This record gives sequence, C-alpha cells and structure tokens, in this order.
Amino acid sequence: MDLDFHPPKNSTLKPGRSVPGLRIWLLLSLLVLLLVPLFLRPTVTSTEANTAAPAAPQPPPVPEIRKEIIKGTIAQGDTATGLLGNFFSAAELHELGKQCKQVFPLSKLSAGQGYRLCLSDDQFERFEYDIDQDEQLIISREADNFSIEKVPIPYTTEVVRVRGTIDSSLFEAVTNTGESDVLAMNLADIFAWDIDFILDIRQGDSFQALVEKRYRDGQPAGYGRVLAAEFTNQGTSFQAFLFQDGDRRADYYDANGQSLRKTFLKAPLSFSRISSGFTMRRFHPITKTWKAHPAIDYVAPRGTPIKTVGDGVIIRKGYTRGNGNFVKIRHNSSYETMYLHMKGFAKGIGQGKRVAQGQTIGYVGSTGLATGPHLCFRMFKNGAPVNPGRVKAPAAQPVSKTNRADFNIQAENLMARLNDQPGVKTARAQSSDSPSLQ
Repeated sequence: MDLDFHPPKNSTLKPGRSVPGLRIWLLLSLLVLLLVPLFLRPTVTSTEANTAAPAAPQPPPVPEIRKEIIKGTIAQGDTATGLLGNFFSAAELHELGKQCKQVFPLSKLSAGQGYRLCLSDDQFERFEYDIDQDEQLIISREADNFSIEKVPIPYTTEVVRVRGTIDSSLFEAVTNTGESDVLAMNLADIFAWDIDFILDIRQGDSFQALVEKRYRDGQPAGYGRVLAAEFTNQGTSFQAFLFQDGDRRADYYDANGQSLRKTFLKAPLSFSRISSGFTMRRFHPITKTWKAHPAIDYVAPRGTPIKTVGDGVIIRKGYTRGNGNFVKIRHNSSYETMYLHMKGFAKGIGQGKRVAQGQTIGYVGSTGLATGPHLCFRMFKNGAPVNPGRVKAPAAQPVSKTNRADFNIQAENLMARLNDQPGVKTARAQSSDSPSLQ
C-alpha cells in the first residue's frame, strides 16, 4: 500500500512555515509604531530650548531721581553761606554773591522770610527766597553757571467781599468776621487820610471791602489788593476805589475821582488810644507841675511801629533826658513833626535821610520822661506848635480827564459788587499793573 500523501498544488498551506504576507504586515505595523512617535514629538524639547539659545539680557532699570524740598524760615543770624555752604565751595559762594548783587544782594536775607531749598539726589538744584509778599529770588545751577532772577511769587487769587460792624475797634470788627488783623491794617491805611481810627471811631460804624485772598500751593497766603472799600464813620460814608491813572502808580480815589492821599496822615499809629490831647495847660505826671502840652500822646504796646505822617527829610535824630529817643522831620517849607519817647529807631533812619509818608521810623517806647510806653506826637507850622487833629491837608492829584471815563465805569462796577448788585459794565482794558475786576 502506497502511504505517501501529495496535497494539491494549488493549496496555500505549507506545513512548518509562516505565511509571507503576514510577516510583511507585521513588519509594517512595527515600523509604523516606531515612526509615529518621531513625527509627534516636539521639534525642540524644553531642555533643548534652555540650552540651545539663551534669552537676550534685559536692560537695567532706570534709577529714580530722588527729589527733596526743604522748606524753612530765615532765622536771626542766618547767612547764605550757612544755608548753601554744604553744596558750594568757598570760591563758588563768593562768585554767587557777586552775581546776586545785581539782582538781590544775599546780605539782605531777612529774618522771618520763607525759603525753599530744592535738591536732586542730595545735590543742589534750586534755592527760592521770598523777598517780600510779592517777589522771590530764584537761584538755580546750570552746568558751571548760576541762573539768578527775581520773579513774582506764583499765587492763585480769589476776590471776596468782607463786611462788618464796629463794636469797639476796626481791629476787633475785622477779626470777628474770621479775617486776619492784617486786613484791618490795610483798611486803616486806605482811609488814614480821612479817619483817625483812634479818635474818630464810634460804635455802630461799619465797613465793607472787596479784597483779594491769596493762595500758594493750595494754602492761604494772606491778602493781595483791596480793590474797593467803604467805611461809614459817624454817619458819613467814605469810599475808596483802586485805579491806575495812566503811568501813575495805582492809588485810591473816591467816587468823584478825588485822591484819598493827602499831605499828612491823620495819625502816626494805626491802632492805639490817646492818653493826653493837645492842650496849653496840663499837670505833668512826673515833674508834678502845670505846663503846656502842645502834642498828642498815643498809648500803644511797646514796639508798635511809628509811621511818619508825611514825606520829608529827617533834620534831627537823637536822645535827650526829656524826649528820650526822638526824630524830627521837615515836610515842606511850613510843616515839621516830632516823634518822642521811642524805644528805638527803624533801620536806615538817620539825620539827612529822606522818608516817605507811612514809612516806619521807630517803635513805641518809654524813654525819657515817660510813665509808660507811648508816643508823644508834635506838629509845627512855621515854627509854632499846632494841633495835628485840626490841620486840613491838601489832597493829591485827582484822576486825569483822559482816564476819567474808564475810572467812572470801574468805580461803578466795584460799587455794584460791594452792594451785590447784578449787571456790571465792562471797562476798557487797563495795563497789566492795574487792578482787574475779577
């Protein structure tokens, strides 16, 4: 029996061997599994990114400049060297002093005046000094040079109306409205030619004023100009309107354009009381004798400023046992005045010096034969004593005809604002120095 088996030729089965197509398919699947992760992986890994190209360095931060402003007040004995010596050499300070002489001498720094020292990183940048209420000295450094100038103090201004009634004094009436006593002094100065605020004031008198209130860096900084004022004294109304007549300095005029300024002030002190009037027979409290007293004695606190009542020249200044410290002034060919018992003299007062009306010449004291601090004020006409309260002094020039129309409009506007009336008119533009109707 033949046991050999021969499968058909077309059979796909091959005993003992793998099918070739299956192996190819398995191989392709393996390749796919190996290649797919390569295509899906990132082109640059995080490690490669940190090592391949380092980031560009950031520029260093710009250092901040430290600004500092030191505010202060000039004390007695302060000098420019003491204030600025930490920032300049001796040679630089000498040069600065030379340059300042033509603008404002540093030797004139006055106690009580404010200053500001501006620094940048502890280095000098700017020095500001208040010369007075209106101007300041500015010193700044530009490279190797100094910039020195005198400029107006930057204020913001508000015009307000102030009203009050006298109970005992103008001083008290003004402060009762919440305003400063400085305003009382300003009002007294305006009407000083017509009203003696020591002798003439009565209970029930009243006042009103349009005044500029100043602000500096947002803080109150005193008063500017009094644009208009009205004072009613013993039933009589006195009015004052600030106006600049052409090239003349701004001054006060009444409603008719007549100047309030006269040859003599009514009194040499703003606020005081009279202890002895003008008389040809008075019992002297020290000598205990009856004698003439051709003068007016004004009692005031020691140190109160004494003002000359008119322009003139000092013809005597000195001390005697009876008069104490005194000053005598010649005003014109007819009138002379004397001021006795002074505590001391104002700076610059000396024989032969010219003085202006209202200028401080000394301070109330009790030198000589005096029982207490007061001013003995005397006036002479052609060498003979006269009662200062009875002298009728002529007024200065009125508003010119050229500017009278403008004055009338401005005075009407200001009066309407004083009385809180609507519909004011507009005056023709004045120069920058003239009072504005703010």
